[in-house]
Amino acid sequence: MLMLIASSTGWQVGIALGIAVVAVAAVIVIVIVLLAMKIAKQAKTAEHAVEVVRQQTAELGGIARINDSGVRILHSARSLRKVAVGK
Repeated sequence: MLMLIASSTGWQVGIALGIAVVAVAAVIVIVIVLLAMKIAKQAKTAEHAVEVVRQQTAELGGIARINDSGVRILHSARSLRKVAVGK
């Protein structure tokens, strides 16, 4: 009789563990989907903001020259850092 009870509770424990594993997996998937939706919304907002900035800066005269100067300054700063650090 004791052996019969032990074997009948084993499958119940297995089923309970299986349900728990499936529930945890479902919660993880739901969290991932919710985070993905939040990221997509933020990306859409950022994309719109970048487009607004692009439109605003396209109207500036000489923006290409300003960008070129900025790149040159950045390269010079990197060169100076290499000389100062010795790498």
